Amino acid sequence: MNHRLEGKVAVVTAGANGIGEGSAFALAELGADIVIGDIDAVNGERVRERIRALGRRAEYVPADMMKVEDARTLVRAAVEKLGGIDILVNNAGGVRPRPFKDQNEGNWKRVIDLNLMSMLGATHEAAQVMRDHGAIVNVASTEALRAAPGFSIYSACKAAMAQFTKTMALELAPRGIRVNCIAPDLIDTPGLAPHMATDPAGIDRRNRNVPLGRMASIAEAGSVVAFLASPASSWVTGVTIPVDGGITAAAGWHLDTSRQWQIAS
Repeated sequence: MNHRLEGKVAVVTAGANGIGEGSAFALAELGADIVIGDIDAVNGERVRERIRALGRRAEYVPADMMKVEDARTLVRAAVEKLGGIDILVNNAGGVRPRPFKDQNEGNWKRVIDLNLMSMLGATHEAAQVMRDHGAIVNVASTEALRAAPGFSIYSACKAAMAQFTKTMALELAPRGIRVNCIAPDLIDTPGLAPHMATDPAGIDRRNRNVPLGRMASIAEAGSVVAFLASPASSWVTGVTIPVDGGITAAAGWHLDTSRQWQIAS
């Protein structure tokens, strides 16, 4: 199975932490050179140096992904600094929960700019300069696939990301560029940590809602991104893959304290 990425250049948006960091390392371990875009300079430089320690070329570019021009500049930096772009990982995103009735137009715009416009800006630029037979991987969320009370605009953006993936897969197919999407959930990221239980009973309660019984590491999420960017998935395009330990498949089923499956009532 050919999964190596030597000679390829990958751009990872929001690559300084979380799934972006896991994706950057996974791609580098397969041989790719990496350009990281993020507002977090300290961790952006940390990830850059760790990738260089693997023997790969790596650059950190300060980028506020809520600004479309920063997204474009990040993609152009790959061409200017490393000679081209073969892989784009649209990972920027995030939200704080709030009922829709308590939001205003400013709240809507911030969520849309971070979760949707960032992807559109980077993808539009990449479509101009990406080498043929490249790959784009969009990082959505399981909220793209189900209702999400408190996350209405975020969920809508992630659903739009999954649909955009299908259309771009067709538009870019004549150039051999594949476009796919992952829908992660319960990945152990810095952004998710403040919302997770830390007591044994709370952890057990959470894990009983996950068929595989635990949270995932950023490396596990990054490995799926790397698979979709590599030749190992050369016949895969236009799909959204849940990376969620079976949460989407469970659809309300959970393990009780005796480890028997029950449906929510």
